Order: sequence, then C-alpha cells, then structure tokens
Amino acid sequence: MTREEHRTVVTDDPMRYPTRQVASEIHDIVESQPSGGEVARRVIVLVFGIVQILLVLRIVLLLVAANQAQPLVNAILTLSQLFVAPFEGILGTDALSSNASILDVAAVVALIGWSVLELVILWAVNIFRRESA
Repeated sequence: MTREEHRTVVTDDPMRYPTRQVASEIHDIVESQPSGGEVARRVIVLVFGIVQILLVLRIVLLLVAANQAQPLVNAILTLSQLFVAPFEGILGTDALSSNASILDVAAVVALIGWSVLELVILWAVNIFRRESA
C-alpha cells in the first residue's frame, strides 16, 4: 500500500516578517506491506476456511438428502471425502440415518479436527510474527 501525505507548514512571525509568510510542503511516501508471518496467517486461514466450508456443505447436503447424482452435489461430496477420511472410525459410528437423511458424524468430527489443527498452526505462526497480534 502506498500512501502519500501532503502537509503545508505556514509560519507567520509578525515581529521578523510583518508582511511575509513562509510556506513549505512536506511529501512523505510510506510503503506498507504485510510481514511474512501475516501472509502465512492469511494463507492458512484461506486454506482451512475452504476445507471447513466443504465439510459444512457435506454435512448440510447429506442432512437434507440432496440428490447425489447431481454433478455439483457429487463434486462437493467427493472433494470433502478427502478431508473426512482421516477421521473415519474415530467414533463407534460414522453416520446416523433416518429415511433418506444422513448425519455424517465423521464429517462433524473432521470439522472439529481440522478447526483445532488450524488453531494450533495459527498459534505456531503467531510466535514468529514481527508485529503484535
């Protein structure tokens, strides 16, 4: 980010210069950009945010019994399965179903697990940031 600041300083000393004013302009150009730690934090939040959105979409789509033959629903379920797979089998059951509706318990556990992992990584990155958090 570039910010240019213009200031005008006017001095009026009637004792020394009764009819004259002295003016000067000061131009400051300030370059500001995020530190490496801030960039890393933003990338981590973006990546984990995408994962969390996929998992929430998976949970909702299975709860409302969305048509899995529809390409968009199928794509979301397939992509999100990559992030659910490490958490399958942690609890005694991976899914609860009623009629066509399914509560994907493994996806809920995965959402919690990925969120905790994000917090731990952000905590580690914040240790090495230059600016105060």
